[in-house]
Amino acid sequence: MIDPELVAKLDEIGAKADRAYRAVETVRTYLFWTGVITIALIVLPIIGLMFALPQFISSYTSTITSIGY
Repeated sequence: MIDPELVAKLDEIGAKADRAYRAVETVRTYLFWTGVITIALIVLPIIGLMFALPQFISSYTSTITSIGY
């Protein structure tokens, strides 16, 4: 027969493992959303600038040439 004290220790270890798993899943979720927000706030504007900057430069140079500089 298994010692009741051993069973209690195993239950305690199992409960701690469950709490650790929940904590790790919470951290994983936070890291995922941090990555998504980082992409949304940094990478997407850079991609947008790749399209807007050449148009701005073209408009700027045409304005400068029409002024006569």
